[in-house]
Amino acid sequence: MTDLGYIYKRTIRFQDTDAAGVVYFANILAICHEAYEASLNQAGINLKSFFVNPDFAIPIVHASVDFRFPLFCGDQILIELNSEIINENSFKIQYEIGLDNSNQLIAEAITKHICINPKTRQRQPLPSAIIHWLEKA
Repeated sequence: MTDLGYIYKRTIRFQDTDAAGVVYFANILAICHEAYEASLNQAGINLKSFFVNPDFAIPIVHASVDFRFPLFCGDQILIELNSEIINENSFKIQYEIGLDNSNQLIAEAITKHICINPKTRQRQPLPSAIIHWLEKA
């Protein structure tokens, strides 16, 4: 893991795991989304107005995750977010998930987001608050 971007610290919970006792594959994306929300909040973006905004919506249009090692209940993890503007109406976030007590990379994920008008469902430019967040992240 590098020392760039936003870092989110979290403990793996029992509810994150499957019957084999490891993090269920889809839950790692939910945990990455928690990190995304935390980074928006830290940047001063009001989450309630962000996610329920009449002027724009920013849905995820692609998500992927690659696992290198399993995660278990009680593991302390760090998620590093690095974002990148793709064009005027889209961006991607790369997530590196590692154990808090080591430099070992456990998983990597990517989400791609687009900005749309919630009424017309057509693409539109990213709002200035998100551009500001992207430049800081």
